Amino acid sequence: MLRAFSSAAVAWLALVGVAFAAGEAEHPEDHAFSFDSPLGSYDMAAVQRGFQVYQQVCAACHAMTHLSYRHLGERGGPFSLYMVRNHETGEMEPYIGKPHHGGSFVSPTENPYLRAIASGVTISDIDPSTGQPVDRPGRVSDRFRSPFPNEIAARASNGGAYPVDLSVITKARHYGADYIYALLTGYTGASEGVLYENRYFPGGMIAMAQPLNEGQIAYSDPNTPQTVEQYAADVTHFLQWAADPHMEERKRLGIMVIAFLLALTGLLFLAYKQVWRGESH
Repeated sequence: MLRAFSSAAVAWLALVGVAFAAGEAEHPEDHAFSFDSPLGSYDMAAVQRGFQVYQQVCAACHAMTHLSYRHLGERGGPFSLYMVRNHETGEMEPYIGKPHHGGSFVSPTENPYLRAIASGVTISDIDPSTGQPVDRPGRVSDRFRSPFPNEIAARASNGGAYPVDLSVITKARHYGADYIYALLTGYTGASEGVLYENRYFPGGMIAMAQPLNEGQIAYSDPNTPQTVEQYAADVTHFLQWAADPHMEERKRLGIMVIAFLLALTGLLFLAYKQVWRGESH
């Protein structure tokens, strides 16, 4: 009886060992993102390019159900619009992104760049007059278009695999942005059936084919490299912003609070010295 129990235990431990070995993956290296440090901020040019990568590549399979197109044009968004006075001509001119000083913020509903982005997608809706399904151009108030109507359709189109929602993916994964960048650049080129080898995915095989390739997306800036590494860094910037759009505001508030507490500590120490100046301790 004891021998049978020991054999079963050894077999169980062996299976556990195989399972752990199958789940091993390389740890992603630290990538130098502009938002990493306590004083870091978003590189909005990278966020804008990352949105382009998402639109042209990732949006074919992955939804971002927590985002609406208006979020892109809100204060701190990659396509926020300000009207800034040209000091040479005296006329008000559009400026994408927060200007260095001055400027009048334009509401997302009045932002022509945002309207162009939203109207570039087709949204399935219900006609309020007939109750019948219709397709219409997107509006600024719409949520990001989902590529599939439901999970069943998504799995049927991806060999049984369900493409994850990317709204907060950098917050939902261990190592965050570093993991996303490593995953996108970790394909080895090997595959087995519908699985593809990736050094950073648990088990080493992933159902998603390599999504990024050299020269796949044409950037408007000719000085920006059109490489897999650049695409991966840019779309990771965008996904990090999507998961934490108020990061810069929170960091600024944190610095103000720390400065206030330091000043308060100094004042309390001076008050302590004044009150107990004539007393021996």
